[in-house]
Amino acid sequence: MNELDQLYQQVIMDHARERHGQGTLAAADAESFQVNPTCGDEATVRVKLGHDGATPVLEGLAWDGHGCQISQASMSVMYDLTHGQPVSEVERLGELFREMMHSRGSFPEERLDDLEDGAAFLGASKLSARVKCALLGWMALRAALAEALTSEPTGGMS
Repeated sequence: MNELDQLYQQVIMDHARERHGQGTLAAADAESFQVNPTCGDEATVRVKLGHDGATPVLEGLAWDGHGCQISQASMSVMYDLTHGQPVSEVERLGELFREMMHSRGSFPEERLDDLEDGAAFLGASKLSARVKCALLGWMALRAALAEALTSEPTGGMS
């Protein structure tokens, strides 16, 4: 195993151990529960939207679930990358992470910088059984955001 692979493995282990964003979220606007039927991993993601002018922002984010280190670490990284970001940036990062996870390990290095610790999952993208684990929380986030955005009262939130 080369040094970069060792570093990436350590990042995943650190996030699996110290799970950023895990917990509850009072007054969430929406939530999504997702299950990986292949392995039984589960994730519930709750979101609260705010606004910066007319731009919706992911003001609150919390997740809970159980499963393998990859699914838990991925949700921790997801929290770090997206919490407090405009929804458009959250969607862009989610799509970038999905593209990387479907790349089978051949993802342009210059695009990895935007994913910060999320780049550690590049190795997992080579293992088809692990792709769903890494994407579980991101799928829940996407669904929760879609629900929150469609249920916003007319005129936006205050």
